[in-house]
Amino acid sequence: MRKKLGFVLLAMLVLLALAGCGEKSQEDVVKALGTKMEEISGYKATAKMTLQTGAEEQVYDVGIWHSKPHYYKVDLKNVQKDQSQMILRNDEGVFVLTPALNKSFRFQSDWPLNSSQAYLYESLVKDILGDKEAVFKATEEHYVFETKTNYKNSKAIPVQEITLNKKDLTPVLVKVMDPDRNPLLQVEFTSVELNASFDEGAFDMNRNMTAAQIDVPTMAGQAQNTPFEVLYPFELPEGVKLIGEKEIETEEGKRLILSYGGEGKNFTLIQERADVATVTTTSMVSGEPVDLGFTVGALTENSISWSHNGVEFMIASNDLTQEELLMVASSVQGQSIK
Repeated sequence: MRKKLGFVLLAMLVLLALAGCGEKSQEDVVKALGTKMEEISGYKATAKMTLQTGAEEQVYDVGIWHSKPHYYKVDLKNVQKDQSQMILRNDEGVFVLTPALNKSFRFQSDWPLNSSQAYLYESLVKDILGDKEAVFKATEEHYVFETKTNYKNSKAIPVQEITLNKKDLTPVLVKVMDPDRNPLLQVEFTSVELNASFDEGAFDMNRNMTAAQIDVPTMAGQAQNTPFEVLYPFELPEGVKLIGEKEIETEEGKRLILSYGGEGKNFTLIQERADVATVTTTSMVSGEPVDLGFTVGALTENSISWSHNGVEFMIASNDLTQEELLMVASSVQGQSIK
């Protein structure tokens, strides 16, 4: 009887030991993520970002630097199209650099704190910690969270799946999805270096502009009247359609004005060849910097503007919400559809 009792006690001890070595719970992982964010001083990361909202997918190389408390550098490059853009945040503000145009744009903004950012580690953790209804699962090598997003156009992309490495809780893969769980934006992290060191001036605007122009030379010398492909949005508010198209000749070349209307949702889309500055210029921009996936735009209450592939775009409307402005702008890319 004693031997049997001893065997039962031993078996229970073994089971308890095995349980102690088992998977961490969702609560354990969330707590560990919060602690990690408090402890790290910053990071350097590289990723591949794939945008799947157009007729064909677009792939970007992304380099991310962050140093606490508020220094950021996000370098976006579309290698196939020789396009490059950079978002910087330093003590002077938030800058969007477009080296091909020899221009930078300065915002008074609290970016990146004002919305989700699929390529920023701390933003992903913030979304995980902030969603009390997040769905959690553990695989052999990863922890996977499905959380709500915090985008201005969150109705179009309400859900994200965040995959973390079990060993160090760093991000591996992020899928930003539509209501049907189709991934529209995917960020695949290829490296994450925590507590990275940075040179003096690593987040300086002028230094970064100069370095960026070595990789992507300016478009200076290109004729302003060089024809460009006219692009049409492929996502519109319900009942809205193209009702007018006008071409105007300006000193700089062609300006195209597209008018859309229907169901009380009128807006105008303007496209023209971007002006290339002869010397590096910095302009103050009203509104908030917003990530359109393929470029960074400036969003105000009644308009959104951006430059892409040497062309400047602006959508203006007194009827569209900011979410609708973002939806339409994000769909003006890579194809010409009326």
